[in-house]
Amino acid sequence: MGFRHITGVLLALSIHIGVVPTESAAGSDRFNVLFVMADDLNTALGCYGHARVKSPNIDRLAARGVRFERAYCQFPLCNPSRASLLTGLRPDQTTVHDNRKHFREARGDVITLPQLFRRNGYFVARVGKLYHYGVPNQIGTSGLDDAESWDQVVNPRGRDKDDEAKIFSLVPGQFGGTLSWLAAEGTDTDQTDGKAAQAAVALMEQHRDEPFFLAVGFYRPHTPYVSPRSYFDLYPTSVLALPEGPADDRADIPVVALSDKPEHARLTDELRRQAIQAYHAATTFMDAQLGVLLDALDRLALSERTIVVFTSDHGYHLGEHGLWQKMSLFEESARVPLIIALPKAPVRGGIANGLAELVDLYPTLADLCGLKAPLHLAGRSLRPQLEDPTSPAKPWALTQVTRDREGRSFLGYSLRTDRWRYTEWDGGNEGRELYDHVHDTHEYRNLAASPEHAKTVEELRRQLMEAHSSVANLGKTGRRSD
Repeated sequence: MGFRHITGVLLALSIHIGVVPTESAAGSDRFNVLFVMADDLNTALGCYGHARVKSPNIDRLAARGVRFERAYCQFPLCNPSRASLLTGLRPDQTTVHDNRKHFREARGDVITLPQLFRRNGYFVARVGKLYHYGVPNQIGTSGLDDAESWDQVVNPRGRDKDDEAKIFSLVPGQFGGTLSWLAAEGTDTDQTDGKAAQAAVALMEQHRDEPFFLAVGFYRPHTPYVSPRSYFDLYPTSVLALPEGPADDRADIPVVALSDKPEHARLTDELRRQAIQAYHAATTFMDAQLGVLLDALDRLALSERTIVVFTSDHGYHLGEHGLWQKMSLFEESARVPLIIALPKAPVRGGIANGLAELVDLYPTLADLCGLKAPLHLAGRSLRPQLEDPTSPAKPWALTQVTRDREGRSFLGYSLRTDRWRYTEWDGGNEGRELYDHVHDTHEYRNLAASPEHAKTVEELRRQLMEAHSSVANLGKTGRRSD
């Protein structure tokens, strides 16, 4: 079974690479999977209650599936998060903590999520960014892709690459790692994500009569926030509000918790509004490309045979706590949108308030499609919540991030429970945080040093230690189970 690398948008899409179906996955009655990931998308969406952001296609997907209100990434950075999600391992098991390391350096024999479907007779393809590659510099390439995961790949490249000289950036000439944006000329289909949607539809058309696992990774709203000008027009800066918080918001936050960048000091209120405008514009543009995929499912009579998953690799700050982008352990950075729509769904428009993690997606899809999952998976199936959103969920979600301070590196871990967010930096040596989400949903008051919450801190410390222990034990069994 060969791997085919395609760098054009529609180049050689007519070539079919066959797979040998196993008994467990053969036949056209198997559910397909359309797995869609946005890049750097937070929950500023209509279906999540945002009053201004227009996300009609994400909203319509939520209306026919289940929206997870409290879903969390395992690491608020692209490569660690995506490696975790697609291997079913937590970042301390993959040992991927940055945007450079490939997960197979440490876990060369792991069976990835798409690889499991490939081994069970599905046609498995990737369009765009699933594993990490740098945006925008590596658009049009395969970046840190994994050849064993796919039968076919498409690496779209649009005019956003050619327009880079026109992009405004807080750091001139830098686009991927800092705030930058462009209201582009041209149409949706000129852009990389527009071309990705077209390529994905072509693959659906060609493989509609066999089980497929189609993963589509959109690049927006990742910075540079590029989308056609018409999307910017939806968000006049004059009506955009800036995040507000207590004047002393940062006074009780450990210094290492604040992922500031030097260039953020250059932001005026007008530039802040322009950045928010551009981010929302890129979100709505990306939403329109999701709409192209959903329309194709309906047109091809695939909706009743296809599980649709929509999520992002992590959340994103737009000025909360004075922070921008990612790499924090606050709610805005750790929380992700997650919507799953099943064929002939038992629940439509459901809202699951229980905790969920991106690492749960691997066992969930294996469960829903009747595939035997590897033993090493760190998450648990979300099927109970899909069948009844009020079903009991997991007791905690775990997110971690790295920090460098005075020449040494260490980790921060954040445990999210139904009520609390508890965070330790370097095992508590660099600070602790405790936020009560019943009374403080914006995480403005750090209660970790409060004597009246000492018992809560001790209990959550114990739970965090148990979470570490469970990860360590899984690490001993993270090998092939076949």
